Amino acid sequence: MQSRSTRKALPPTAPAPAPAVAPRTLPLHAVPSTLLIPLAARAAGDACFPHLACGDAEASRQLRHLGVDVSTYLADRPTVLNVLWRTRRIRAAGRAFFARHPHAWGINLGCGLSHYFQWLDNGRNTWVDADLPEVMALRRALDPPLSPRLRRAILDVTHPQWWQALHLPRRALAQPLFVVCEGVLMYLRPAQARQVLAQFATHAPAGSRLWIDVLPQCAVGHARWHSSVGRTGAEFQWGIRHPDELCASHPRLRLLQLHSVAECYGWLGRGLDALWNPWIGMPLYGLAELGV
Repeated sequence: MQSRSTRKALPPTAPAPAPAVAPRTLPLHAVPSTLLIPLAARAAGDACFPHLACGDAEASRQLRHLGVDVSTYLADRPTVLNVLWRTRRIRAAGRAFFARHPHAWGINLGCGLSHYFQWLDNGRNTWVDADLPEVMALRRALDPPLSPRLRRAILDVTHPQWWQALHLPRRALAQPLFVVCEGVLMYLRPAQARQVLAQFATHAPAGSRLWIDVLPQCAVGHARWHSSVGRTGAEFQWGIRHPDELCASHPRLRLLQLHSVAECYGWLGRGLDALWNPWIGMPLYGLAELGV
């Protein structure tokens, strides 16, 4: 979580999309509207942090089509860094996963406008992007026709039976799944977030992986102080006091890795991470890999 005092002016080399429509005029409610934050970071953040550049051609294309002014999101440099860092982490994990399971399926829960398949398509795997009806309607208007191996699903992960709404065929469940759920769980009530984890653990085949980003409990109720999220009206509702909580929802769940964004800040970031860890129990912003 970052304060508004962290904002700085963009360098002259950073792309500055011409504003056409204010972000709040998009047909999205508070939480879905947060999709503009990672979209802006992936589309135009490479110039801010070249060492974390993602080269997201799809995000750049989508942002041009939307014509929205995302300059305020790009000015929130710590969040831009967070998004690029987690994107590269998930992308690397996905490539390694599909190298081991080349015919497997990947699923992006609460996908927003992210497009991981542009990097993870190996010519044999299948990918499912899933989100709320209003988000998927926007996505259909922006995206070109689908590949036969790139699918869409309308999905509300707060519904107790959301897994069934994916309509995964038997061949998808014949091997492990690679599942992404970024920028989603922190906006759910604690019981809803735990239910998402439990559904994954109940239904996913052995060897499946789930990548989620996590906040500490102390962030709950304080989204208004976040330079980007505070503009959307969304609120942080779920955080954890200790990483062990991530596995408490189901006996099959295992925490395989927990990465801290502090690693992007070198020795200073790692030192600060070690300093506050005894007080809050985990990184200020982390990326967790869960397995079954």
